[in-house]
Amino acid sequence: MGCFSIKCGLLAGSVFGAVIAILGGILIPVGDMIIERTVKKEAVIEPGTTAYDNWASSEIAVYRQFWLFDVKNPQQVVQEGAFPEVQEKGPYTYKTRYLPKANVTFNPNNTASFVLPMGAIFEPSMSVGPEEDTVTTLNLAVAGAYSLLPPASHILLDMVINSTNSSLFQHRTVKELLWGYNDPILKDTIGLFSPYNGTSDGPYNVFTGKDDISKVSIIDRWRGETKLSFWNDTYCDMINGTDGSSFAPFVDKDVPLYFFSSDICRSVSASYEATMKLKGIEVYRYSLLPSTLASPVDNPDNKCFCRNYETTKNCTLAGALDISSCSDGRPVFISLPHFLQGSEYLRQVVLGLHPDEEHHKTFLDVEPITGFTLNFAKRIQANMMYGPAKDITVLNKVKDYTLLPLAWLNETATLDDKTADMFKRELISRIDMLEIVQQVLLIAGVIIFFVCLIAFFCVRRKSKTNLG
Repeated sequence: MGCFSIKCGLLAGSVFGAVIAILGGILIPVGDMIIERTVKKEAVIEPGTTAYDNWASSEIAVYRQFWLFDVKNPQQVVQEGAFPEVQEKGPYTYKTRYLPKANVTFNPNNTASFVLPMGAIFEPSMSVGPEEDTVTTLNLAVAGAYSLLPPASHILLDMVINSTNSSLFQHRTVKELLWGYNDPILKDTIGLFSPYNGTSDGPYNVFTGKDDISKVSIIDRWRGETKLSFWNDTYCDMINGTDGSSFAPFVDKDVPLYFFSSDICRSVSASYEATMKLKGIEVYRYSLLPSTLASPVDNPDNKCFCRNYETTKNCTLAGALDISSCSDGRPVFISLPHFLQGSEYLRQVVLGLHPDEEHHKTFLDVEPITGFTLNFAKRIQANMMYGPAKDITVLNKVKDYTLLPLAWLNETATLDDKTADMFKRELISRIDMLEIVQQVLLIAGVIIFFVCLIAFFCVRRKSKTNLG
């Protein structure tokens, strides 16, 4: 009777172990379904969700660091046609995007509209010096007028330049160059980012993801339009992806991420580079490919971004994007800092540039489960073109077209410790706990099942031996 009870107990133990193992196995897909359902619910942009709280607020500080290029040999450039030699000065740091989204409206077609108020507050503690530091830089009015006016007007332009005691270069403070100064030639306020304070970007219309989570944060319209009007081409005028601050949940690292940047007036894609840890949270790092600013010779898709055949050497130059069509006619070219991934020619005619992949590339660190961008660095360089002109005194010694860097910026933000702890507590720890429960049940069940089963056969064999 005792033997029989032991065997029954062992059989019951085996069944119990099997049930526990099956329960652990069942919890894997069930747990994944629970996680997926919860994440998708919280990723929708509507009041009360985690995504909305992050989307609408301005709690994470965004900074713009500026490095300005100081021209060391302005007289030699004008009088001898020498290549300009530059030295960067910076960073000069400003807190930007500290204001929450404004005019937020939810629309019947599952989109939300808003504008992004813009402002910049100087941060002395994060800067190498005050805003009153000076640099020798390109004269924006001279270079701009040269680029925009036909050669027939160059004699008149030369008279204006001489009458205002202007030259190809000028001395300006950091604050003036970035945010504006009263120009003696144009009799107006000009600057690289003027006007900025008190303005806004947008309006934007983005999908909330309520009806289709794969569309969450994707831009539906910008300034009321579903496409751009800068490039006169269907492909280049497409508005693709989000604004880069978030993407659809459950990111597939084999699929590029698309985002639109109004700073460069176009959409771009970023590709998976590596899996990293950010304050204990696993993130996917995405970065721009060299093909983004490649010449049309290497990337035919970029053909429609080439605006000037003369200055780009018949569209064979890589690394610079002419955005004059979307910057009120100002002849500004956008590139990566120090012409990273650009043609060697750009660095041959401007001395003192030293591109570095680690410090000058643009990247995003995206948490793959939620699709939230937890850390990013958007690095952009502003350049202007000048070239030879026999009827303009300050340009008649110039030998070739030169794309001169004026400043480059690093717009960056990363989640703070408080947000990281909340993120780990509310999401990562719960997922980890569910996975631990799944594995414990599965492993414990398997162990109990096999131990009891083996013990059962041992007892059964012993019982047969005793009976024999």
